[in-house]
Amino acid sequence: MASMKAVVKIAVLLAVLSSVSACSSWVYRIDIPQGNFLEQKDVDKLRIAMTKEQVVFVLGNPVAANPFDNDTWHYFYALKGGRGNNFEKRLVVEFKDDRLVNISGDFDKSADFDKPLDI
Repeated sequence: MASMKAVVKIAVLLAVLSSVSACSSWVYRIDIPQGNFLEQKDVDKLRIAMTKEQVVFVLGNPVAANPFDNDTWHYFYALKGGRGNNFEKRLVVEFKDDRLVNISGDFDKSADFDKPLDI
């Protein structure tokens, strides 16, 4: 009789645990964005020979600054989705003599990138 009560208690305990773990899919998990959110339309505004101030006006401040190389800026955006759908984008902006010379990363250069704004 005592062993039957133990079996019933274990069965009830297992049923409760399985129902609680099934509820974990109902829990709301927030998305966690980090960094600079950039869109292709923003990157398309960049032109060769732009000043650093102009680039900051278009893209905002870079997320990572290198104190040893002030001529390379890194823009990074990551979204950790609550349901596991993660997203990352990177953009590296390079300057020479405080003028924009190149961009690289997950964004395309616009067709007008090599045309300075002055023309």
